Amino acid sequence: MGHSRQKLDLAGQRYGKLTVIGPAPNVGNRTAWLCRCDCGRETVVTSGHLRSGHTSSCGCRGLGEASAGAGLLGLTFVDGTCVEMLRAKTIRKNNTSGVPGVDWLARKRLWRASICFKGKRYYLGGYHNFEDAVKARKEAEEQLHDSFLAEFARSSAPKALRQRPAP
Repeated sequence: MGHSRQKLDLAGQRYGKLTVIGPAPNVGNRTAWLCRCDCGRETVVTSGHLRSGHTSSCGCRGLGEASAGAGLLGLTFVDGTCVEMLRAKTIRKNNTSGVPGVDWLARKRLWRASICFKGKRYYLGGYHNFEDAVKARKEAEEQLHDSFLAEFARSSAPKALRQRPAP
């Protein structure tokens, strides 16, 4: 008899300080769940990390008020996207161009532009000219990452700052 491929429903289950609210978009190829921590913050955690006990809080446990609500390793995830990594615009060690999301495809002799967002990779095209690949990547960052970060900043600002004063 083979293994069942049916996804476990963890909704309502409790793991440490986390209560599973419901399914979240996968993190890579891993099934993920939206969880609410006892501190009130929400975080996205993979099934494996929940069931193994690897992740049992949003990251607030014993770390004080300043980091309350941060996810694994103090990172904040929204819809499977790490807010801090988008802000930092870090370059991976295996990057061949010095520009995030632009790499050289020697076999095709093209610069490839791509961008990851909310757990999905989007290919933006292959370019003979390096500057064209960089331009495609920067435009995608503005459309996806920058608008996401602006919305996150608005939604996570203290309520008093979000309310407009009465005329």
